Amino acid sequence: MFTKILTVIVSLQFASCALFAPNYDSPLPGAERRDDLIQDDEMHFDALWKLSSGGENAEGYWSFAGDRLSLQRRNPAEGVDCDRIYTTNRADDPKGPGITQLSSGIGATTCAHFMPGDKEVIFASTQEMMKTCPPAPDHSKGYVWTLHPEYDIYTRPVDWVDEMNGIDDEVWPETRLTDAWGYDAEATVSPIGNRIVFTSTRSGDVELWTCDLEGKDLVQVTDELGYDGGAFFSHDGNRLVYRRTEFPADPEERATAEADYKALLKEDMVRPSAMELFVIDADGQNRTQVTALGGANFAPYFYPDDSRIIFSTNFASATGRDFDLYAVGTDGTNVERITTYDGFDCFPMFSPDGQWLVFASNRGGAIEGETNLFLAHWTNPKK
Repeated sequence: MFTKILTVIVSLQFASCALFAPNYDSPLPGAERRDDLIQDDEMHFDALWKLSSGGENAEGYWSFAGDRLSLQRRNPAEGVDCDRIYTTNRADDPKGPGITQLSSGIGATTCAHFMPGDKEVIFASTQEMMKTCPPAPDHSKGYVWTLHPEYDIYTRPVDWVDEMNGIDDEVWPETRLTDAWGYDAEATVSPIGNRIVFTSTRSGDVELWTCDLEGKDLVQVTDELGYDGGAFFSHDGNRLVYRRTEFPADPEERATAEADYKALLKEDMVRPSAMELFVIDADGQNRTQVTALGGANFAPYFYPDDSRIIFSTNFASATGRDFDLYAVGTDGTNVERITTYDGFDCFPMFSPDGQWLVFASNRGGAIEGETNLFLAHWTNPKK
């Protein structure tokens, strides 16, 4: 009798879960529903989809229409040894669900973003001067990022791939927007469609620059020592949110940290372990520090109404390896934890209509270190 009662209870529990599970349709075709990967206390996610499988998939950024993503991906098991740029297929694509490679496969690529009208994608590539994957960073210096000076910024049409199937890579249509020696990468586009922001070492330090959609009318936004990067525009196009090197307050410690920064920069490297978030007007005025949490705070993106910022951070991690999504007001108040997964959650971006959040995560991976893109339906639970 007890067994029968227990069976009924369990059956009712599963029935209840099925009954109350939100019946949303993913705006991206081919997504795998994985509500089981929603963690305890992830109260802003009421439905979750897995968008990729295998390798390292990251920096999934929405098209202006909100019907597809650009992303970067590598998977040595498939012979993709350094990042390449892809787009997700539209729902009406004759190829069906999946992704299509956009970059040539020459050199390394990074940081793709749709251009206004969704007919082109902007990204950085080393292809002009580096035909193979760049060497791994020298971790004898600790955890560092390499800012390859061979990176330049390109745009390439999105839907030309089928039309030019089988044509040699040398004639792939593209436009090169930057050609100055030094690191030019991390480009994103204003939601109002008038400017590009990118990170560059052309001034001798790592600064934010903006330009028009043709790569002209260059404006240097930041000008103080430290790595300024990973910027996104506010939805009205007036402000930028970005990550910046945080030097110690103590004068002696600061002098040591600044000397280390300058020495690494001469070798085209930065140490990203201490970064905080800032906002600044797009013309370089009114810079304001948002976070002072410690650790590495990066990948910030404005909420749809520009009142808050969602970002990734390891400030609460004892090992420094656990990154979660948090949110904070643009004035630095009301810090809120969004994800609780014990691993890596990063690169969040709201869809243009504000209903969906795409992010990268290790959750649900088949092997350790696998990183996939996930899509969450966003909700604001009642308090």
